[in-house]
Amino acid sequence: MTIHVSTDKKSPSKILPIFVWVKVFIHVLAGVFTLSLIFPFISQSQKDCKIQQWSKRLLHIFNLKLIVTGLENVTSAPALFASNHISWLDIHAINSCKPTRFVAKSEVRVWPIFGWMAKQLGTVFIRRDSTRHARQVVEQMAEVLNTESICIFPEGTSTNGAQVLPFKPNLFESALAAKSPIYPLSIRYLCEKTGLRSDSPAFIGEMGLLESMSRVIHEPGLLVRIDFLQPYRPQISGDSDRKQVAAYCQESIAQTL
Repeated sequence: MTIHVSTDKKSPSKILPIFVWVKVFIHVLAGVFTLSLIFPFISQSQKDCKIQQWSKRLLHIFNLKLIVTGLENVTSAPALFASNHISWLDIHAINSCKPTRFVAKSEVRVWPIFGWMAKQLGTVFIRRDSTRHARQVVEQMAEVLNTESICIFPEGTSTNGAQVLPFKPNLFESALAAKSPIYPLSIRYLCEKTGLRSDSPAFIGEMGLLESMSRVIHEPGLLVRIDFLQPYRPQISGDSDRKQVAAYCQESIAQTL
């Protein structure tokens, strides 16, 4: 006897991603509303709180669990954070535990909605093909570091997280000029069941943002681990230079991977 199974109804495995997309859309709209109508009238500490809450909620929607180590060793003083770069999720993972401003490639500015949101959050945009613009960004960062922390991705591009590319030293000059603490931090995306590195969140090559989001949605049970590492400590002579700082941060992060 042959039993025919109806395929008219969508299976739970197909309905779930649709449900996640709806939640993402609603969450982004809530973010736009907050940035437009609430942010202009609240203090920086209140903004940081809302940024942290929004980012935590986004990770929850994507079913990403956050693990953080070393944050207790980070002082309250404005600091420069240097991280390896894997995904667009990196920013939201970091903001979930330590709200901060970011330096991003200029292409992010034109992303639909997310580019506008990044601009409203004080993101510093840099044209990677312009040395002159890079110098202007360093000066802008040094000024910001007097009152707020900044996070940079010195690899200059994103990877799958298997290794750390050489760190470009230019932007580290801002922290040396501002005499700000410099903390390396590492990001890893892991499969919760196996504990092994996952490629799903990697935003690399010609991949589009929606394609990347879809990959994350279709691989639930991911962990994102952030390790705040020991800060760079200048030599006794005080003659630290940006290449020295970049090398220290790169090596510190590489050891965690």
